[in-house]
Amino acid sequence: MYTASSLKAELNHRGWRMTPQRETILQAFQNLAKGKHLSAEDLYNRLHAQGENISLATIYRTLKLMARMGILRELELAEGHKHYELNQPAPYHHHHLICVRCNQTIEFKNDSILRSGVKTADKNGYHLLDCQLTIHAICPTCQRSLVPV
Repeated sequence: MYTASSLKAELNHRGWRMTPQRETILQAFQNLAKGKHLSAEDLYNRLHAQGENISLATIYRTLKLMARMGILRELELAEGHKHYELNQPAPYHHHHLICVRCNQTIEFKNDSILRSGVKTADKNGYHLLDCQLTIHAICPTCQRSLVPV
């Protein structure tokens, strides 16, 4: 898991610097309850409510940067905009099953998907940052509401 010091080292290595805003955003994700995902707007509202003065543009840039670095996972959930969560190591690695009608999201583990991703990346000389499977489906409740009476 990334800490403020490891993020600072990684940023410095890439020629960037650690800013108070980047550290605040990292802390917000570290303090996020397990299974929760945040959009840029969700994060902005949460930080604003805590008295933080970080612009939405800075949040968008920082989320993209941290996703490219492999710190955050960028998720395409059913709401039509990206959500983010910490990119956890293998024991916590998970995938998502999403209802496209009600947006209910279920997280599930499947180690064979991760192993396949690692094997494919290694075989081709890549360094794996993330491996995720997102299944878009219709949940049982929404299926029942589709059935004509």
